[in-house]
Amino acid sequence: MALQSPFFNNNGAKREEAYPRGGVSPNAAAQANAQANAAAAAVPAATTGVKEGESKLTVGPNIKLKGVEITDCDTLVVEGSVEATMDSRVIQISERGSFKGSAEIDVAEIRGLFEGNLTVRQKLMIYSTGKVTGKVRYGKVVIEEGGQLSGEIEAVTGAIGARPTQPAAAAAARPGLQPVQ
Repeated sequence: MALQSPFFNNNGAKREEAYPRGGVSPNAAAQANAQANAAAAAVPAATTGVKEGESKLTVGPNIKLKGVEITDCDTLVVEGSVEATMDSRVIQISERGSFKGSAEIDVAEIRGLFEGNLTVRQKLMIYSTGKVTGKVRYGKVVIEEGGQLSGEIEAVTGAIGARPTQPAAAAAARPGLQPVQ
């Protein structure tokens, strides 16, 4: 006796009639999804925080990333736990996120925990829930009330690793003139 699958047995009904979405064909549903995806892709980069062509790595909640070197990443978002070495443009650590290791970055936004060696070439922002410990070097720092910064701290005048601007370089080349800062 041959068994028939109920999937193939529609008793002569057309596929659209048997489709469980009340008359919506699979093609129409796929087209609606494609339109929704195109609309989401059209959202300006300013609202998503990542510019077109940039790479972003998000380590989600309850995810542990350990023993890695993170390279060629424009933005690292840490919502879980990361133990790594990285060189990037931006790091964002959420309230429940933690990063242990070494990082050289342009901008750091710390709402969670950072432990280790941190070099921030431009701006370090520690929010009220943030805690940074270890060897820390920064160009500029903003610490919200309640934020914590401890360890070996070094403020570096000017952006770390930046080249001098043309007027300052030209003034330094002429004796007796000092660049205005």
